[in-house]
Amino acid sequence: MKHIKLLAVIAAIIMIGFTSCKKDDDPKPAPTMSSVSVTGENIAFDITVTFSEAVYKNNDKTANLDDSSFDLSIAGGSEISNYSVSHSAGENSAVISIELSSNSTGDETVTITPASSTSIYNADGVAMETTQNKSINLGGNTNEFITKTGFIETDETWTANNIYLLDKKVVVSEGITLTIEAGTIVKGMPGEETLASALVVARGGKLMAEGTADNPIIFTAQADNITFGEKFGTNLTKEDNRLWGGLIILGSAPISAENGDTETNIEGIPTEDGYGLFGGDKADDNSGVISYISIRHGGISIGEGNEINGLTLGGVGNGTSISNVEVYATLDDGMECFGGTVNVENLLVYYQGDDGVDLDMNYSGTISNFAVIHGDGIGTDEALEIDGPEGTTNTDGLFTLSNGTLINEGTEPSAADFKSDAQGYVNNCTWINYPTSKPVKFRTKFVDPGVDCSMKEDAYLHLVSDPATLVFTDCSLEAVKVYDGGDSGTCLDELEAANQNAQAKVQLDGTGSTLDIATTFSWTYAANRDQL
Repeated sequence: MKHIKLLAVIAAIIMIGFTSCKKDDDPKPAPTMSSVSVTGENIAFDITVTFSEAVYKNNDKTANLDDSSFDLSIAGGSEISNYSVSHSAGENSAVISIELSSNSTGDETVTITPASSTSIYNADGVAMETTQNKSINLGGNTNEFITKTGFIETDETWTANNIYLLDKKVVVSEGITLTIEAGTIVKGMPGEETLASALVVARGGKLMAEGTADNPIIFTAQADNITFGEKFGTNLTKEDNRLWGGLIILGSAPISAENGDTETNIEGIPTEDGYGLFGGDKADDNSGVISYISIRHGGISIGEGNEINGLTLGGVGNGTSISNVEVYATLDDGMECFGGTVNVENLLVYYQGDDGVDLDMNYSGTISNFAVIHGDGIGTDEALEIDGPEGTTNTDGLFTLSNGTLINEGTEPSAADFKSDAQGYVNNCTWINYPTSKPVKFRTKFVDPGVDCSMKEDAYLHLVSDPATLVFTDCSLEAVKVYDGGDSGTCLDELEAANQNAQAKVQLDGTGSTLDIATTFSWTYAANRDQL
């Protein structure tokens, strides 16, 4: 075998993450990163990166880091020929490119350059082992991928220096609090039905997920190339959904389920699993705090015909705080509320596969300052799908939808469907680009089509009753339609009269929404991709 002098440009690029530091006069040892190894014929190197004092003095990241910010040493029969640092002021990471040369002697000099971002080749053209990417923050804690599965039985905190992988269902048990720090990335692994990944907060559990506009908490798919210290990936689009499940929160607030039940099991989770129950009599039930979270690329199936919504709220009480939520590219609904009383403020649903906001089981909270934007290519359905009580309990609650903007960017989306017994208030909402063929709809059913064309209690009767219990105020939309939910094909005169009455009850050219979508949701992934 020939002796070869080897020159390797390490394509693995060491990503260094930055966090706030103590003051300059607070001494602490420099963290190190060890054992970044490259192996191949006649080559095996360990690289140690030591952060110089210049790193600690760059707390506010107002200056660029450069080569002088780091000291590198190497062991294992090689030496560093050269290295360079790439960093721009204000960025949370730096890239270090390291050039190695062997200590071997011989006549032949071979230059090795990367064929891709993850592989280098030896002199014979044989691929060498993929180099390892390592990350470290300035607090000295190495970034790690931490896999979670099954039940969380003691209080936990998930920290922003790590990425958490959901392997199947991860369940926050009753009486347990899961805290997720601002800026944390949580990725769901692939797998359907029993293998589907989701974060579930069981009834009696709490999720404290308080992000910020600058450091939102991100729930996304393992396939997303977002990494430590980042807020946005680059390899997935608004059509990329069904890559993992979603976020499910269950509480003890009132619901109206079938057969007069005051509690029931969330769809897709087998009853025998024991953690899918929701509902109760605690209107002020507290499931925690959710603020500045982005849920991306979800909607995988957790049971036959049951895809997980981006955000599922089952019997969640108004002691829970939910604000500033983005749901981006999910296969099923953006957010679905099964009963409960929780209020939601500043909600963006972008390119959902089914409905933007879906209300069931007589949800009686308030959703304010919300936007749904959807278009073709994802099988989208309604911007809003609204149902009332399903049973005979908790039938008096009324929802409120306030200051919402619903936008159609294609030919597939429909405006809204107010269905079974829908009852509540719709204030200052605007529907944009929905043609008259995709109107806001109200369901009615007839007692005995062809014999008795009097109407059963349904969304339409709530709209025209005196006093009305389905009320539109200062809304802006193109058209409304009453439809026969029984599809009887009879009682046509009564249906035509109902359409005229509905048009008289719903003001089409009201003030509409005053929501500033671009400003309210400037922190979101959709805004970063110039989609708002």
